Amino acid sequence: MAFTPIHGITVKLHELTVDSYNAFNEPVYVQTVTEVENVIVAPASEQEILDTINLTGRKAVYTLGIPKGDTHAWTNTIVEFFGRQWRTIGEPTMGIDDMIPLSWNKKVRCESLVEEPESQD
Repeated sequence: MAFTPIHGITVKLHELTVDSYNAFNEPVYVQTVTEVENVIVAPASEQEILDTINLTGRKAVYTLGIPKGDTHAWTNTIVEFFGRQWRTIGEPTMGIDDMIPLSWNKKVRCESLVEEPESQD
């Protein structure tokens, strides 16, 4: 069996950038979709789910591993993967590049944008 290195998937990141300013000098944003390659997607652990609910009131479903050197804004933004849209929860946490042996140094949790139906058991 051949060795396959760990790799991530390509996700679509919806970024808001300032396009102009309105009459009240408030920024007017435009949304752009950027593809980010090599993002690790892992299910959130039970403890992460409980911690996120207790701290934010939001249910974390996945944790995203963001590649080293990425400069995109991942705070409370929409991402697309697995054919669905998700919203990141809060600020990404980041490690020191030189102290982390793999290709990812940031992680952020995300929640579903579509409510999952309650089971009718």
